Amino acid sequence: MLFKRLLRDPRVPRRAKATLALVLPYLAMPLDLIPDFIPVVGQLDDALLVVAVFGYVARSAGREVVEELWPGSETGLRVVLALAPKAQAEQAQAPE
Repeated sequence: MLFKRLLRDPRVPRRAKATLALVLPYLAMPLDLIPDFIPVVGQLDDALLVVAVFGYVARSAGREVVEELWPGSETGLRVVLALAPKAQAEQAQAPE
């Protein structure tokens, strides 16, 4: 749901949208860098990729955009934003 909202939002830069659009087919592909049938590690590469892409998108679009588009709970939002620590640090340093 969040990915779809980010892809549709005009405040998200094109490069960030392209990155999101490219990660979705990778996640759906049956072939992975590390096969999913390997316990824990198989899913870990997918999770790390999602974290990296989301961190990039959060830094590119800004924390306020992610907060506005977030469909879940406040606790879930804090967890997701914790995955993008640079976005938090940049937001804290930005002049108001």
